[in-house]
Amino acid sequence: MTSSPLSLPSGVVLHAGSGGLERLSIDTPACTGEIYLHGAHLTAWQPRGTAPVIWMSGSSQFEPGRPIRGGIPICFPWFGPHPSNPGAPPHGFARLAPWTLDRVDRAVDDAVTVTLSLRNAAGHDDLWPHRCVLTFTARFGRELALELAVHNVDAIACPVQEALHTYFAVGDIRQVAIEGLAGATYVDKLRGGERCVQDAAPIRFTGETDRPYLGTEAATTIVDEAWQRRIVIEKQESRTTVVWNPWIAKARAMPDFGDDEWSSMVCVETANALDDAPVGDQEDQQEFLDLARRAGA
Repeated sequence: MTSSPLSLPSGVVLHAGSGGLERLSIDTPACTGEIYLHGAHLTAWQPRGTAPVIWMSGSSQFEPGRPIRGGIPICFPWFGPHPSNPGAPPHGFARLAPWTLDRVDRAVDDAVTVTLSLRNAAGHDDLWPHRCVLTFTARFGRELALELAVHNVDAIACPVQEALHTYFAVGDIRQVAIEGLAGATYVDKLRGGERCVQDAAPIRFTGETDRPYLGTEAATTIVDEAWQRRIVIEKQESRTTVVWNPWIAKARAMPDFGDDEWSSMVCVETANALDDAPVGDQEDQQEFLDLARRAGA
């Protein structure tokens, strides 16, 4: 049984995915893709003729109430641990909740647009006492365009942190460079939150990396030397870019992350977190856009 009576366009199927969770699968001449209603979690996007762009862990646990490892989790309304309750779920409750499938459209260029929503954060008043409506829109085509909109319907200001926690597939993290963040200030979480300024050289990886780059709306590029491709991430209304790879020890410590999977992924996350966290007034709508595309041959 499915939770949506929507009439779906050709090339789109709603069915039971891993763990029996509902999944929308997309297969058109433009691309293939997947998105789960659990957490509005996008788990695949692959333009025709290319290698997969989105990374998933083979050890991910597809269970209600648990986050999916890999893909594009939605972090909301806090990023990382809860600011005052260490027992609260990391990265908030949006990625753990069942979302409603509102609409699916297919355009003449074979791009498929999926719209899902989450209302009122019911049952989470003890952790975050605000009412809001979240809308997540994903357009699957030769490019992938994602938008997270947050509408505060409460009578008080609604402080939020959010992120599209995107895991990108790469050939070998040791042959990856990230361009576009020169001169940006970042928080080095591996050095107790020390603030540093990125130099002019592209970011390269020689160990665990966990850095929110603050106050930047710049586009970034993943230069993947092993797979000979470039992935460009453009964004609007996002002031934070997070760069993360767990490396060897942390990967082995996570039960839903394969011991040797660290070398095949990198997170470049479009976010508003820490100093960049917005506050939405009553009836204010905050919109966040994450646009990723494959460029080059």
